[in-house]
Amino acid sequence: MLRRARKSATALDQTKDALSRQESELRKKMAELEQMIADAPRVAEEISRQQRESLMTRASDGSRRLDVAIALNDKRYSEPTGRPGRRPSMRKQRREGRIIFVVLLITLVLAVVWLFTHFKF
Repeated sequence: MLRRARKSATALDQTKDALSRQESELRKKMAELEQMIADAPRVAEEISRQQRESLMTRASDGSRRLDVAIALNDKRYSEPTGRPGRRPSMRKQRREGRIIFVVLLITLVLAVVWLFTHFKF
């Protein structure tokens, strides 16, 4: 008797293979997540222990937070030059401010004129 050679893969076989691959991937991922959940208390304890140790080392360190000799580095008091520095000229900023004011005023006037022409008051 002659037997037919089996087809390489039918659509049903392909879907079965794909589903079995997905199932194995999901099982692997689920095992990883379960391991992560099991390790979570230990990891949290380790993090809190490290934080406590860092706080203890900072607290026992010789430097104090209120040590102002390092914090104050003001040039006004450390470098006496004899004459105070000049303020920069503000002409450019004033000119730009005036231009912006005029532009906004013109747009306001145009808006009011447009309103009066379109709506009868």
